[in-house]
Amino acid sequence: MTDDILKAYKDVESAVDRYIRLLHEHVTMLQNIEPPGSDKVVRLTAGSKAMTDSASIYLSYAKYVAYGMPASEEMVEDEIQG
Repeated sequence: MTDDILKAYKDVESAVDRYIRLLHEHVTMLQNIEPPGSDKVVRLTAGSKAMTDSASIYLSYAKYVAYGMPASEEMVEDEIQG
C-alpha cells in the first residue's frame, strides 16, 4: 500500500488507543465515585468492553489492508520489523 495509507492507519490506531485508554480511565473514575452496581457504571463498563473489542477487530482488519493484504499475519509482522 502507499505510505499515505499506512500513515493514516497508524494515525487511526493511535487515536483509537487514546480513546480506549481515556474511556477505561473514565470507567475507573466512575467506579470510585458511583455506588457499587449503579446502572451508569454497569452500562459504561459493558460499553467500554464492547468498544475495546470492536476497536480491536476494526484495527486488525485496517492493519491488514494498510500493509497491502499480505498472505499471512507473519508477513505483516515482517513488514513492521523490517
